[in-house]
Amino acid sequence: MPKHAIIRKKIKPFNKIINVPGDKSISIRFILMSAMAIGKSRAYGLLNSEDCNAALRAISKLGAKVYKKKNCIEINGQGLNGLSFKNKTIINCQNSGTLMRLFGSLICRYKKSVILKGDSSLSQRPVRIIEPLNLFGVNVKSRQNKLPVEITGTDFLRPIIYKEHKGSAQIKSLCLLTALNTPKDSISKITSLKSRDHTERLFKYLKIPIKIKKKGNYDFIEVKGGYQHSGFVQKIPGDISSASFFICLTLLSKNSKITIKNVNVNKTRTGIIDLANKICPGSIKIKNKKTSSGEEIADIFVKSAKKFKAINPSTSFNSRTIDEFPLIFLMCAKAKGISTIKKIGEMRLKESDRIKVCANFLRQINIKIIEKTDSLKIYGNPNLNLNKKIIVKNFMKDHRIFMMSCVAALTLGGDWKIYNKNSIDTSFPSFIHLIKKLGAKIN
Repeated sequence: MPKHAIIRKKIKPFNKIINVPGDKSISIRFILMSAMAIGKSRAYGLLNSEDCNAALRAISKLGAKVYKKKNCIEINGQGLNGLSFKNKTIINCQNSGTLMRLFGSLICRYKKSVILKGDSSLSQRPVRIIEPLNLFGVNVKSRQNKLPVEITGTDFLRPIIYKEHKGSAQIKSLCLLTALNTPKDSISKITSLKSRDHTERLFKYLKIPIKIKKKGNYDFIEVKGGYQHSGFVQKIPGDISSASFFICLTLLSKNSKITIKNVNVNKTRTGIIDLANKICPGSIKIKNKKTSSGEEIADIFVKSAKKFKAINPSTSFNSRTIDEFPLIFLMCAKAKGISTIKKIGEMRLKESDRIKVCANFLRQINIKIIEKTDSLKIYGNPNLNLNKKIIVKNFMKDHRIFMMSCVAALTLGGDWKIYNKNSIDTSFPSFIHLIKKLGAKIN
């Protein structure tokens, strides 16, 4: 199979109903929480991707039993203090920042060491786990806050008071999960800049004692230690990050409609919908909203946009849209006027430096931009239509950049060669298969 995608034709008008694979963030949290549970847990719709498979292999190395069945995944957890593993066990997180940052919560009570490693992309990202784990009493060794790291647990785990000020749901979740392992009835207090709240929702769904007060841009969270949850069943909804590529594809295509069924529409994740509706008013609707396993789920209806408007969004959208900004940039490229997206420096610390990569991409498609350390100004062109050869490469095998490039190629015209096709295995292995079902011609 070639390692690149060739796209030479725009996609023809379509009117389809589709499903996208399970939410990656929720899938990985299910895997880790089920390993910490007593008894059998079962997930329906768990994402089958490299990141999730890395998490399944990781908990297997700790003694949790994993059974892949026809329509679900079963995990037989060993409880907060029942895992079994060898000293210096090596865990390969591959490309998963979520696994890298949450894994310490599983082994924090064991006086053994685990060494976390990752692929070349993950190994360049800051681990950010050292300070909070040290506060709990866990020892973390690392060179320059990068992988590999060695984590050694303690039998004197203590509750913490911690302020998470970057809006990292991963570090917040690390603190919440580790706090479960502290002594019975001890209380850890975490103040967190607002970010996705899947872990808090899962705690509530499992009736784990947690208190949350919201004030301004921060959440004030208290977790009691020593609570042992039992095995559970979770239905995992479609991933809105995966759905976002089809939202953008439809908006940029002519005379097209799509309904994406059973997608997670948790408000901490729907920045893509809110911003897209500002760029293309009235083009997206949420239908059939319901709650399942503590998460909000709905069908997303999208139709082709007639006009694209420039935006200057509030920074309050940033944590809700951080993974979908490349698609927002693409829509802004078609907008009338100048769009300015501010305080997005966190994008430089993703699988690639997404500000730099996206800036280079926009220049390739003849869009004027001004790139700064933590912002991007985009001079839109409503008449943007390409008729040239474009090669997309050198983006650190970033899955979201590959898929965004495919959307651009199918809607803007031109003769495209997009490298690192296998990058989609990280989060959305069926992306090309699904987009071909809409009529896309990709070789």
